[in-house]
Amino acid sequence: MNSNKNTNTSHTSITLYWKCQLIGWGLVSLFWLYIALFRDNFQMSHAIINYFFDVAICIAITHAYRTLAIQRKWNELGIKKLIWKVIPALLILSVVFMLLMNLKMAAYIYLVNSQSDSISKVFVWNPLFVWNPVLITGLRHMTIWLLAYHLYHYYQKEVDTTRENAQLSIIAKQAQLDNLSAQLNPHFLFNSLNSIKSLVIESPDTARRAIDLLSDLLRSSLYEKHKDLIPIKNELALVYDYIELEKMRFEERLQLKTNIDKSLINYKIPALSIQLLVENAIKHGIDLKVDGGVVVLNLKEVDNHIHMTVENPGVINQNNKVGLGLKNLKERLEIQYRGKASFSLTQHENNQVCATIIIPMHIDDEYI
Repeated sequence: MNSNKNTNTSHTSITLYWKCQLIGWGLVSLFWLYIALFRDNFQMSHAIINYFFDVAICIAITHAYRTLAIQRKWNELGIKKLIWKVIPALLILSVVFMLLMNLKMAAYIYLVNSQSDSISKVFVWNPLFVWNPVLITGLRHMTIWLLAYHLYHYYQKEVDTTRENAQLSIIAKQAQLDNLSAQLNPHFLFNSLNSIKSLVIESPDTARRAIDLLSDLLRSSLYEKHKDLIPIKNELALVYDYIELEKMRFEERLQLKTNIDKSLINYKIPALSIQLLVENAIKHGIDLKVDGGVVVLNLKEVDNHIHMTVENPGVINQNNKVGLGLKNLKERLEIQYRGKASFSLTQHENNQVCATIIIPMHIDDEYI
């Protein structure tokens, strides 16, 4: 669906581009047509031919620039870097404009007046390195075109960014609601409260700790205003609280092993991402095993990317491989990191399931 949407957007953008090219240069060339008719006394047929050549030359020059800009990805550059690309390009476009217009006029004089030396005269009196009114005209019009072209793309980029941020915000809120739903699930609350009940007499201190953990989890879901990205250390704190509370129910059936690269704990990741993987590992893995099992959490750096993996015993249900929570997570990663992050859920040997999130450590040269 996203692919079709992108294709339609691209087609609309190209159509708009060609409409602007034809209408814009067509209107500009009307002024030159007027000059050719009433100042230079061109014949009507010659003036019209000259008009179409003017339009064709301007479109050819600017379209060549657009092709180069797309190939070099200039529209993705910041303003400062773009300026250093545009200024020399503007000078080159203006000179090319002057040369082609002079060549066109020389050819016209030669063909209409049959003056064999006309072409040489044009370039003797209008050499490349001497001031030429046509050069000033080209400089003026190319400046306007370049400003219009890049301002449009800058505006479009801002619109797309705003749209993506809005969509990300909606998905993040949905993730919070999903998390809230999980925390407030009657089965979850029943098991937690039942565990606390059994500990009240046997171990009052443990019971108080369980109440504190449950309260913190509910408070996080209900009242904290999660940002799109939070430090890994904050995410891990939530995971450890969740595991500690669940261990009161599973006891020895639930074990957690971690291998955390401490140098990464201040990097930011999507909120509730690791917690979601751990929750799924317990729900679809540990809870279904009579003997329980071990949830293994790994967090490391590989090739300037953060790899977060959660492994648990179990088998992937091929009929319902990815639930709503994981689908939301995948979409959040796609929007937040613009296709540079990934999520995978794989079945390993010995009935082990591995969920992996890979995100870049840097986005647009900025520390996350």
